[in-house]
Amino acid sequence: MKKTRIKIGIAILSTSLALSACSTSTDKNANKTEPAPTPSPSESTPTPAEPGKVTGTTFKNFGTYGFDLKNTRHVPYKEVTAENVKDLGMIWSADLKALDKDVKNGNQCYPVVVDGVVYITTAGNQVFAFDAVTGGPIWHWKPSAEQAANFSKAGIIANRGVAVGEGKVFMLTVDNQIVSLDQKTGKLVKMVPISDSVKGVTLENGYYETTAPVYFKGNIYIGSSGGDNGIRGFVNAYKASDLTPAWDTPFWTVPPKGQDWLANSKFQGGGAVWNPPAIDEETGIMYFAVGNPAPDFYGESRPGDNPYTDSVVAVNATTGKLIWAKQEISHDLWDYDAAASPMILNATVKGKKQKIVVQGGKSGQWFAWDAKTGKVVWDGIPFAKIDHPKPTPEGVTVYPGVLGGENYAPETYDPKTNYVLIPGIEQGALLKSAKNQDEASTPDAPGAAAFGTTTLAAKNDVAFGTITAMDVNTGKKAYQVKTKDPMRGGFTSTEAGLAFYGELDGKINALDIKSGKVIWTFQTTGNSVQAAPAIFTVDDKQYISFTTGGVAPKAFVFGLGGDKTQGKAGTAEDTNAHQTK
Repeated sequence: MKKTRIKIGIAILSTSLALSACSTSTDKNANKTEPAPTPSPSESTPTPAEPGKVTGTTFKNFGTYGFDLKNTRHVPYKEVTAENVKDLGMIWSADLKALDKDVKNGNQCYPVVVDGVVYITTAGNQVFAFDAVTGGPIWHWKPSAEQAANFSKAGIIANRGVAVGEGKVFMLTVDNQIVSLDQKTGKLVKMVPISDSVKGVTLENGYYETTAPVYFKGNIYIGSSGGDNGIRGFVNAYKASDLTPAWDTPFWTVPPKGQDWLANSKFQGGGAVWNPPAIDEETGIMYFAVGNPAPDFYGESRPGDNPYTDSVVAVNATTGKLIWAKQEISHDLWDYDAAASPMILNATVKGKKQKIVVQGGKSGQWFAWDAKTGKVVWDGIPFAKIDHPKPTPEGVTVYPGVLGGENYAPETYDPKTNYVLIPGIEQGALLKSAKNQDEASTPDAPGAAAFGTTTLAAKNDVAFGTITAMDVNTGKKAYQVKTKDPMRGGFTSTEAGLAFYGELDGKINALDIKSGKVIWTFQTTGNSVQAAPAIFTVDDKQYISFTTGGVAPKAFVFGLGGDKTQGKAGTAEDTNAHQTK
């Protein structure tokens, strides 16, 4: 996970919680409802003392980070089509800072929607539960002031969402705790420090948590952030019932400090797992992507390939035992994490159906492997500019830079076209390597902070984004679309052939997957969309839930017949992953 200093803005005092009626009729004109006017600040709905009510009787959910445990982010809903997408509008929005002044800037939450309730986390580890149809507050949870005061030690306060299972809502906090909340009331059930089961997992040692956990068969699965700080990366499983470990030992992504390829290193090796895993419910195999080795740009003290860094790893979800691992970049000197979550696909490959695992790396390359064996299917197909000489103390310019090709933003898969959509970042970086281990260390930051040592923006380089449609059958690009700003949020697609995504200036869009044409755009009143939407239904009406970040963290729900009033264009905010020394 990348290290970012985020400034806390002034809380916005008013809310833009806009409500709209939503018909539950089966009449063909039921979607043509008029949105209610935006309430004035005095009409803002406070967080209820008791849980609020849920609208609707039938629900089709977006129940986990990737929609399904395979992380395809492809929903079987088709009410919104290329023909009627122009009728989408805002059903409701919520200004999170107006609901609680302690909400921090920089939202990166991927909404989860279960039985008519939208679960939203914030930077700074608050959780809001909203009625999915009206935006009415159901409940709200926040950490104590004492706990929140420690979060600044991590240098980052983002959070990417929750897991829901067994009547509970699970979240990981910046200070490395697992939180279990009652799904109906939001009351705290239990909070457990990860350090109770994995020794040394503390902010002081460079660890922190920003990822969304995943629930599967009685367990929740977590990774670890802080690879740039030189932590020792791991994945672990916990029982959802009581948050005790479900595996005998964590799966460690790098050897113990001072052993194997770390024999002569002052650092713990990195290898963070900072995005959710994919799980095959048929086989019980879990797949996760691993980040960079540490120090980032100095490799003399970590010889060899540095397994399992920059890899996709398959383990038994019940035991955590290794099945296979495939490395994308060996002996990484450029910060080329395998960052984004893998996807499991049943796809047509070279003319035949095959179950595969796919992942796009920060290296600007896209990979596919046989899900059972790990045998290579497609090996490092480029989707970005690639030019990465070995870093030197004087400095070299590399492409991609530390923020892309594909960063944490997730892909989606459309079975009809057999396309994977890849969110890309075209942005170079000037890297200056350390001369020795001492220079590679940054002791003023948490943990070993092994940046090794400097990254700057590439000269005369204008960052932009790409949407690449990869034909899974041929391993070739079907098309590539250029976007004005880097793609930081990712995609969610539908059975109707549309993919929805957001941009850094607060716009949200619908892409016709087959043609690659953007056929609908809406300017929200938020800015810096850095997460993909959840798409769900209540009483057979389809809705789309986005969050925005930047200095205006908000939640939005869109549907047919909503308010089409466009907002003012936001500022395209992005954050550099590293501190200069």
